[in-house]
Amino acid sequence: MSKIKVIISGGGTGGHIFPAIAIANAVKKKKPDAEILFVGALGRMEMEKVPEAGYKIIGLPIMGFQRRLSLKNLKFPFMLLKSIWRAKKIVNDFKPDVAVGVGGYASGPLLRQANKAKVPTLIQEQNSYAGVTNQILAKKASKICVAYHEMEKFFPKQKIIITGNPVRKEVVKLEGKRERAMEYFQLDSKKKTLLIVGGSLGAWSVNEGVAASLELWKEEGFQLIWQTGKLYHDRAIKDIEGKEEWIKVHPFIKQMDYAYAAADLVISRAGALAVSELCLVMKPSIFVPLPSAAEDHQTKNAKVLTTLNAAHIIEDSAVRTKLGKKVLELINNEEELGRLADNIKPLGYHDADDIIADEVIKLALKDE
Repeated sequence: MSKIKVIISGGGTGGHIFPAIAIANAVKKKKPDAEILFVGALGRMEMEKVPEAGYKIIGLPIMGFQRRLSLKNLKFPFMLLKSIWRAKKIVNDFKPDVAVGVGGYASGPLLRQANKAKVPTLIQEQNSYAGVTNQILAKKASKICVAYHEMEKFFPKQKIIITGNPVRKEVVKLEGKRERAMEYFQLDSKKKTLLIVGGSLGAWSVNEGVAASLELWKEEGFQLIWQTGKLYHDRAIKDIEGKEEWIKVHPFIKQMDYAYAAADLVISRAGALAVSELCLVMKPSIFVPLPSAAEDHQTKNAKVLTTLNAAHIIEDSAVRTKLGKKVLELINNEEELGRLADNIKPLGYHDADDIIADEVIKLALKDE
């Protein structure tokens, strides 16, 4: 078999970047001599995270179109044209055997140019509601890997493969880690633990909901691991004055496996990566979807679980007033926690990265 060359494009958030890296790692495991090039958006998170994972990345000057009136939108057509031109040069110079799009600004121009160059393309759609760009790209894609059922309303049925979302495997392996997790976070292993995560950047409304609930929770005997994000961290430190024994505040949690291992109940945004990880670690969860997410996809992700009685949901607009009581309803309700864990378990897909990597390699070797 010949050496294969793969372009992986997209990014913008951890929800796009970590699955992309997981796919790349799985391809390299199966084909160690594979040459992999990432294409991202200049100034976005992938330009830092991808090199940290050991891969080369080229940035496009692409930007998002602002949904509200903004002078930035005047630059959008020029940045798009420049990105399309640069994507064409990347495809012509690198000569990939296959191109993979994981969502994010860079996917559109790169996959469009790959299609024009007759390079087979694969789309990895993480959400239950497909973005407009992926719906357009799907018309010429060879394969579309999805995480949810009933995606034929967005994509041609014959191209769809249900794979689940690739996750960071080290994050979802929890066996034997609870005691170490309690030591790591300096918590009491005999008490229930509430984990609050708002994505890699934190979630301002969720943080305010937590802060508003601390007095209500202080006599209930459970403890908190609170990932605030960088912007809210200093304020959270003030919020927990006198409560440091039972609340552990972190701007960002690197040891997410320990955080999940310690947790009895999780409050989270409903991005695709977070939902996929929580399904695999089988944690009872309260989702607070980000209302400004494209096509309101986080609400749609969460509702897939809530309709199956596998999670609870609080609207972002209500989180400041309703979070405190909702946590009290659940944290010591063993029957409900057990039911949520049982119902979320079948929704986790293992080895999504390996399944997608197999499809990538098949497309790359199609002429052999």
